[in-house]
Amino acid sequence: MLDRDGFRPSIAIVVANAKNQVFWAKRIREHSWQFPQGGIDPNESPEQAMYRELWEEVGLFPEHVQILGRTRDWLRYYVPRNWIRREWRGSYRGQKQIWYLLRFVGRDSDIDLRTTEKPEFDAWRWHGYHVPLDAVIEFKRDVYKSALKELARYLYRSSGPKKYSMGRHKTQKTGLEATSPESAQDIGVGLTEEERSPEIPACDG
Repeated sequence: MLDRDGFRPSIAIVVANAKNQVFWAKRIREHSWQFPQGGIDPNESPEQAMYRELWEEVGLFPEHVQILGRTRDWLRYYVPRNWIRREWRGSYRGQKQIWYLLRFVGRDSDIDLRTTEKPEFDAWRWHGYHVPLDAVIEFKRDVYKSALKELARYLYRSSGPKKYSMGRHKTQKTGLEATSPESAQDIGVGLTEEERSPEIPACDG
């Protein structure tokens, strides 16, 4: 589903623990790490899509989180033409996202990357809130920067201003193939399948 301008409506999720570290996940069988995200289905609100994606990608239910805040407006990024499948190049331009910041109130053992037959991730870890933008794929960096800046006020309002180490954290793996990055420079954020092949036809929204 695309809007009239060729953007796919979607959501992105930042899950923060009590230490204000954020859930950082590794795409399955890739060396790219990112926040959970996904498209908004027809007749689905952004919040409904957020909870659905939270379960599908992370295995968490509404009782495991509290909504601290969300971005006020859509944040858009363009996907470079050479990254888009040939059949979508005349219609698809990129994604527009609503970002949610959630407080994780469950236990690490509640996180399950294998709730569906086609999991998105095969490893995860807690990372400092301000993820290194040079590790994010270039065309997403401005959206990441804007979203994290806007959402930070909700994070620190709920816990008070604190600083945490940006150093390495333990990586949790599933039974799927996974590797842990040796440094921040090894972290990348790749394209999702939805970005490679968005749903058509276009519609207003």
